[in-house]
Order: sequence, then C-alpha cells, then structure tokens
Amino acid sequence: MRFKDVFSIIGPPMIGPSSSHTAGAARIGRAARQLFGRLPARAEVLFYGSFAATYEGHGTYSAIVGGLLDMATDDVRLPESLAIAGQAGMRVGVDAGKGLFVHPNTAELRLFGRDEDEEPAFTLVGTSIGGGNIEIVNVDGFKTSMTGHYPTLVVRNADAPGMIAIVARLLQLHGINIGTMTVDRKSRSGEAMMALETDEDFPPTLREELAAYPEIHRVDFVHLT
Repeated sequence: MRFKDVFSIIGPPMIGPSSSHTAGAARIGRAARQLFGRLPARAEVLFYGSFAATYEGHGTYSAIVGGLLDMATDDVRLPESLAIAGQAGMRVGVDAGKGLFVHPNTAELRLFGRDEDEEPAFTLVGTSIGGGNIEIVNVDGFKTSMTGHYPTLVVRNADAPGMIAIVARLLQLHGINIGTMTVDRKSRSGEAMMALETDEDFPPTLREELAAYPEIHRVDFVHLT
C-alpha cells in the first residue's frame, strides 16, 4: 500500500474514540455510499472480528452509518448518525457476521434500493487497517483493493478486449496519472470491474466520455479526502 502523506500514518482528522474503529469505519461507509450513488433505503451491516466484539463501545456502528450518510471522519454529527439516518428515511440493521474474515476489523455492507427488497442492490466488504486507513477488498463480488487515499475511478464493463486500454487512454488524454489498478471479472466474457487510483482528480466530462462506449456499463468515483 502506498501512503499519501504523514497524515495517512497518524490518521485523519476525526471524531473519536478510535482511528481504526471509528475513522476507518466511517471511511468504509462513505466509500460504500459513493459507489452506491445515493442514500440507500435500507442497510445491513455485518461486523467481523474485533469490530464485532467492540462496535458499540467504540462507536463503530454510528461511524459506519455516518459514512453511509456521506459524513467525513471529522463530521461532528457522527455520534448522532443513527438518529439522522432515521430522519432521512434510511433503516439500518447490524449483526455479527459468521465465518472467515479477511482482517480483524472487517465490515460487510449490504445496501438496498427499496426497503421491501429481499436482495441487496449493492454489497461491499472493507477492512480498517489502522490509523484511519482502510482497504475495500470486495465490491458486488468483485475482488479489488481501494484505499480511498486517492481519487478512484471504478468502471464496470463487459469483459472484452481493449477495455483497459480505452480507460487508460482517456485518462492519458486528460493528463491523469494512474497510481494503482486492480481488475477482476466474474466469468470469461462476462462482467468485469476495474478500479484505478490516480494522482489527479477527474474532469466532470469523464463519466460521459466513458459511458459513450457500449461495453462500459457503469462509472463511479470514490473521493474520501
């Protein structure tokens, strides 16, 4: 993992009490909100490992809900996020997850477009690795690695030749340097996803430029800093 600066090590500005259990959780929730693209009607949060054991006392639950409300780590409203979510019409449930987990501080989020839906419209698994740093390791079943330290472009596309080159070329034309990239696919010639962390932010036109290609199904941005 590459770090942006010294604040990536000592942690971001935050509402306490813990950089791992509070700031990291808020950033995981916020990444999910930005990728989902709107306020979910309902969210199910599963905590694993240390998160599952301490999420109430360390404010992890309210932090991750605050992130789903698109609150930053230093937002003074974080401790009141559960009440704010209710006022906004978002229903949230929490439980301890079962089975293996990738890190002691792991959260799985299942977001629903409508409260009555039985299957989630979006899923995300994130880990809080210390100092407010996170890693998003799974999005809708795609394996990935996103830190949130850099502007991140997430593209869903058909698993077809030349798709990575198309995205890279458009970024080059805008003078945007790619720092890291992860790619995964669900099946050969099926759906694929690429996540690119870049050194520069994205121009407003990039979404439309990418969406002009019929093989590209969805374009999302994550910008947590």
